[in-house]
Amino acid sequence: MIDSVSRFAGFADQYDTARPAPPADLPAFLADWSGRSTPDVVDIGAGSGLSTMIWAGTARQVIAVEPGAGMRAVLSRKVARQAAGPTRFTVTDGTAEATGLERESADIVTASTAMHWFDHGQALPEIVRVLRPGGVLAAFGPAWPPRIDPEIDAAFEVFEERMTRLEADRGLRPADSGDEHAASMRGSGLFWHVDEVGMHSREEGDAARVLGLVRSRGGVAALLAAGATEQEIGVTDLAEVAARRLTAPRPWWWTFRVSLGVR
Repeated sequence: MIDSVSRFAGFADQYDTARPAPPADLPAFLADWSGRSTPDVVDIGAGSGLSTMIWAGTARQVIAVEPGAGMRAVLSRKVARQAAGPTRFTVTDGTAEATGLERESADIVTASTAMHWFDHGQALPEIVRVLRPGGVLAAFGPAWPPRIDPEIDAAFEVFEERMTRLEADRGLRPADSGDEHAASMRGSGLFWHVDEVGMHSREEGDAARVLGLVRSRGGVAALLAAGATEQEIGVTDLAEVAARRLTAPRPWWWTFRVSLGVR
């Protein structure tokens, strides 16, 4: 996760404001799968806490593992503001490959929009070490981008293609492990059952959130730092379409792919 730390440094607040939270039903679903009504949860690559704070009222305790200092600061502020309740939150520095957590200390381990940054050869054994027997690893993330309307969705596709090509042309696109997380779990031989499910969520957003969302992309940050302009990357064109189509907040529809491995 070293590269993810550098790529997402410096804009944790913007990331937190623009990115989607996981589906509201996800904690209850994962609790059912784990067989624990009030599970102990570890959220690895927790970022700004979008995938951490959803456990309030469901989990007994949540340990958020995040290597980025800026992201940890945003998450720690959320934890400090959290009203007293049945769920205890802890924020700690660590990585998927070296969590620093006790053996068999979690019923559920989650990785939200993070597992593609992990070294699976090291991270999956570490996650299994932390999980109790019968515990669940859930790796999930949204299909990009959100569905808003045909014109905005088409403009998002053009932006994605331009950003990706420019990253590759300038040698800035990092290697990652891809998004076939269920295949990685099966291939590891560490889980007795592996499955996948799709879940949906609805949020709202306006043109300003579209701009914040694209600026929260690691590729955009890397390109801007290397001297590219927002016009070159495609941000400006997408922002113009969003400004014309989103004169007020409208529904954003997200689909999350959830990969599940049971120890």
